[in-house]
Amino acid sequence: MKKFFVLWASQAVSQIGSALVQFSLAWYLTRETGSATVLSTAMLVAMLPLIVLGPIVGTFIDRWNRKRIMIIADLSVAMVTLVLVTLFFSGAIQVWHIYIAMVARAIGMTFHMPAMAASIPLLVPKKHLSRVGGLNPTLQGIVMVAAPPAGALLLEALPMYGVLAVDIVTALVAVGCLLFISIPQPERTTLLEKVSPLKNAVASFQYMWQHARGLVMLMGMFAALNFFVLPAFRLLPVLVTEHLGGDVLKLGWLNAGFGVGMVTGGIIMGAWGGFRRRIVTSLTGEAILGVSIFALGFVSVDLFFIGLTAAFFQGTGIAFGSAPIMAIFQSVVPKDMQGRVFAVLGSISQAVVPLGLAIAGPTADAIGVRSVYYIAGAASVIIVILVAFSRTLMNVETSKAPQGSELGAELAVADGPRG
Repeated sequence: MKKFFVLWASQAVSQIGSALVQFSLAWYLTRETGSATVLSTAMLVAMLPLIVLGPIVGTFIDRWNRKRIMIIADLSVAMVTLVLVTLFFSGAIQVWHIYIAMVARAIGMTFHMPAMAASIPLLVPKKHLSRVGGLNPTLQGIVMVAAPPAGALLLEALPMYGVLAVDIVTALVAVGCLLFISIPQPERTTLLEKVSPLKNAVASFQYMWQHARGLVMLMGMFAALNFFVLPAFRLLPVLVTEHLGGDVLKLGWLNAGFGVGMVTGGIIMGAWGGFRRRIVTSLTGEAILGVSIFALGFVSVDLFFIGLTAAFFQGTGIAFGSAPIMAIFQSVVPKDMQGRVFAVLGSISQAVVPLGLAIAGPTADAIGVRSVYYIAGAASVIIVILVAFSRTLMNVETSKAPQGSELGAELAVADGPRG
């Protein structure tokens, strides 16, 4: 466990640096262009690498040394930031430079995130996976609460290149800590050495569908919830503009309430660990999330306390819902297949966001932004109820599947004869 906490703490430092970069670049684009299109384009290009490359990247994560992948990814992101620092320092920065940098940074994170997720079960006993999973929403909540004011203060005190340089320092701290811990490599039994990464991914999911169908259904549930929930989060500024008098301070309070909820939920999960059946804990969290999103639709200037309460429970619900889901994948999926699984999970979870926004935006314009929250909240609760009636999904943690050489043989058969 000591190795895990060193790894988690070092990566937490790096995430704080990355959050400062994201905040600073978003503020720069907003200040310099005043264009919502420019800002939304930047958000989109930052998502594309994970959506497009995820299924292919996962095979390399299972094939290569995961510690080395994280080190190279952190250093690569730091190098991209160094280029941005140079461009800002010289006064040569252009908007298209920032787009390219966001894509390059996102490619690094496409390798880093699933490598990190797949390394945790190698360092943490299976019974503690839900507890350590609670640390991630705790960190996300802290970053959400602290990064905007910290970024604003740094932008007041330092030039843009000075703020970006902080990310380089935090990346070097993460790499330095990684150098001094060992992360074991899982026994390789599920990779087909002589075929393409894409075929490896296809063969792996053929296996999952045949022997662990509940995991595939869990991915589908995760994607369906993201489709409804994430656009509601992204449209929060519109809700504040239309129903809270456009008060940016209230927007800040709602974001802070959400972050505090995530921290609180993460701490509870870390201490408690959840119910014996992780899927029950996850569905409880998703139900809390759905009800609180629905409640947020009723917020107004006179009922702002409803918004604050709803935001808090949204954060708590996400902490309760996400940590057990990750623990389920980490405990059920073979360790040398987890790079592929987590990469595809990240790809799916991001791919539904543009589609959800494409529907939620016009819906908000046509029948009001409140309707987006009512629909998203109700849909989330309905999804939870439907899942609760699925025996396959509810028993996902107890499903038995072939491991080791037997699994490798099945994957080879699934891939078919090779010439």
